[in-house]
Amino acid sequence: MSISRSRFARWSVAAGLAIAPVLLLASPARAQFGFGGIVYDPTNYAQNVLTAARSLQQINNQIQQIQNQAQSLINEAKNLASLPVSTLSTLEAQVQQTRQLIGQAQRIAYSVKDIESAFGNRYSGSALTGSARDMVANANARWQDSVAAFEDALKVQAGVVGNIDGARSSLSALVTASQSASGALQAAQAGNQLLALQSQQLADMTAALAAQGRAQALESARNAAAEAEGRARFARFRGRN
Repeated sequence: MSISRSRFARWSVAAGLAIAPVLLLASPARAQFGFGGIVYDPTNYAQNVLTAARSLQQINNQIQQIQNQAQSLINEAKNLASLPVSTLSTLEAQVQQTRQLIGQAQRIAYSVKDIESAFGNRYSGSALTGSARDMVANANARWQDSVAAFEDALKVQAGVVGNIDGARSSLSALVTASQSASGALQAAQAGNQLLALQSQQLADMTAALAAQGRAQALESARNAAAEAEGRARFARFRGRN
């Protein structure tokens, strides 16, 4: 009986010695070490490092957000930047020149009242059946109307041709500005100025066609008046016989 108790006691001591290291390894690593009176806690140190890393990441995220906002403001500023090239003054000068040429129309202007007055006095009615002296004077006036109209048409056409060089320079500058536009506003402004240039060219073309058409109309009217006058002269001649 004593022998069994002795063996059991020795076995218990051996088991305790074997389990002790396992228990030490299984317990949390919360040991603290002292160096010169300073206590070092590995667990707290690890937590502090993790907290610092998370804080640094948050700061980096905030910096990135600020950079994104700054870039967005830069892009908005580009979109609001005005186009540095403007051809408005050149286009206005060309349009004004064409208008002046149209306004300088000789004898019969581009006016309904002037046309009605001229045709009533020289191209119809008593102007074709008056005295021989009046008929000659009216025929001469109609000839002067036609000559002046053709001269006006040539002047307008010359002005339109003179605007071609300016239009080409404006087109080149606007296309270059459009291709190098830094934002939406600059691109839109370049497009608007290109449309203005196109409108100016259409106005020149309209003016040239109007001047040419005026000259041809007056020449046709002169021929018609001359024919009517000839019939009146012939009728008068036959009446005398």
